[in-house]
Amino acid sequence: MRLAVVSSDGENVDLHLGKGKSVYVYDYDEELKFVEMRPVGIAEDSKHQGGKVIKACQDCDVLISVQYGFKSKIKADDAGIKLVMDEGPIDEVLKRYIDHYNFMKS
Repeated sequence: MRLAVVSSDGENVDLHLGKGKSVYVYDYDEELKFVEMRPVGIAEDSKHQGGKVIKACQDCDVLISVQYGFKSKIKADDAGIKLVMDEGPIDEVLKRYIDHYNFMKS
């Protein structure tokens, strides 16, 4: 499973999806492995830019941010990406999601 988190500093999930200038991508298959940081061309003063972040994460299964808007939810659904809202240190956010994912699988 490929997961992406929206972060301003590479340490915390701390941004709304449409304000994510960078996403940090991880693979999970028994263990979590960092893949890469992907820059996203977000304009500071524009609204409704979640689509740009979703486009940068087309190969991801899950995209985690503090919040996301209705239009982003529709775009993510169309792309087959699950949007999740959470915030905090990236390692803790990913652990919470993976623990929940594994619990639901069992």
